[in-house]
Amino acid sequence: MENIQEYLESGILELYVYGALPEAEREEVTRVLREYPELRQEVEQIEEALQELSGAAAPYDPQDVLISLKKKIRQRPERTPEFSKKKNISAILGWAASIILLIGLFMMYDANTELNERLTEMEQEQADLETQIVEAREDSEKTEQLLRALRSRNIEKIPLQGQDFAPEAYATAYWNKAQNITYIDAQDLPAPPPGMVYQVWSLKLDPLTPSSIGLLEDFEGNSKRIFIVDNSYDSEAFGITLEPAGGSETPTLEKLMVLGTVTIT
Repeated sequence: MENIQEYLESGILELYVYGALPEAEREEVTRVLREYPELRQEVEQIEEALQELSGAAAPYDPQDVLISLKKKIRQRPERTPEFSKKKNISAILGWAASIILLIGLFMMYDANTELNERLTEMEQEQADLETQIVEAREDSEKTEQLLRALRSRNIEKIPLQGQDFAPEAYATAYWNKAQNITYIDAQDLPAPPPGMVYQVWSLKLDPLTPSSIGLLEDFEGNSKRIFIVDNSYDSEAFGITLEPAGGSETPTLEKLMVLGTVTIT
């Protein structure tokens, strides 16, 4: 037969594998394949490439297929043999089919990239939602615990009225003497200015003796404005002052926000 290399480069084998040849030419190629092992090997390689492509519906990596096809094309010698008119048309059709396949692979690769990006976004959204659910559940449990604590018969409620520095301010102290804990409801206190913090004081009135029992830190981050402070003192009153960040050793009375006395029973 004519030069095998020219037969390989004519594109007729690609058309044979794609099933695009007329019946007579297909029978001729089948006959030639039986005689020449080199051609049968080429057909097997083309079929393998198509099998990789057909696996696109299952998990696949289109970029690997593209690289494989590109390498296969580059491995062929770049020369222009002289063909008959019939084989020249076959070559054109074969390469056209290859180009169409490559374009299709590029399109699938782009679609796959977009899909992976969307899946990543969805996974992140799912993780964020799960986090929100966990936080909401924990917040709900904390709220239930707080309500049980505030409704305890051991709790004493002390209203804290606004003073001259902030007459519109208001807070409530819930003192559990048995557990040495005081809950401060600061819902009606304005947010402290930058660099300042609210400090809670337990007071003895005669003589006036203030003792710091805690800071209302992360005021903006506490949406419920409920704070828990330790209080082991025999308190006669509670006050809240506005102090520099970190608190003060003694209260700044000029910035006394609210004050309330314990009911004597």
